[in-house]
Amino acid sequence: MVVPRNLAELVEKSETIVVGHVVSARTEKHPEFSNLDTVVVTLKVSDTWKGSAGPTFSFRQYVWDIRDRYDAIGYRKGQEVLLLLVRPSRYGLSSPAGLQQGRFRIVRDPQGRKYAVNGFQNRGLFEGVESQARQKGIDLSPGAIHLVETHPGGPVALEQLKQLILQLTARD
Repeated sequence: MVVPRNLAELVEKSETIVVGHVVSARTEKHPEFSNLDTVVVTLKVSDTWKGSAGPTFSFRQYVWDIRDRYDAIGYRKGQEVLLLLVRPSRYGLSSPAGLQQGRFRIVRDPQGRKYAVNGFQNRGLFEGVESQARQKGIDLSPGAIHLVETHPGGPVALEQLKQLILQLTARD
């Protein structure tokens, strides 16, 4: 159970936003706390939208549900993802902002166009984004306003999502 967050909140809470392919995802005990299960995910980064990440980027995420130990929390080798990651804790643990809300699978349509969809099928992702941006002094482009006002949920074109996220990070 997580608090519903919109894209503006997810972007604000994230330190690093990257697009890439999962190179590996392995479940292992935390190096300092042997009773904590974690998954270490390594990405081959294709694009960085916030923060800094080299050509490869790794993070360690706590495994909340014992069942997730067996499938590395759903990260799959070769899977293309967009991740909005929070700042690592003092124990080196990070996660997507809003958990499944800040973790997007990248899928392609039959024409090869890329779309992003999070663990909630993007439901509520754009609610209130325009007003929150305005409060921060960010003027969204007409295309971004159209997206946040009309998108019903489900996959969103990756390029449109990128442009919106870049606009939302303009003041960071």
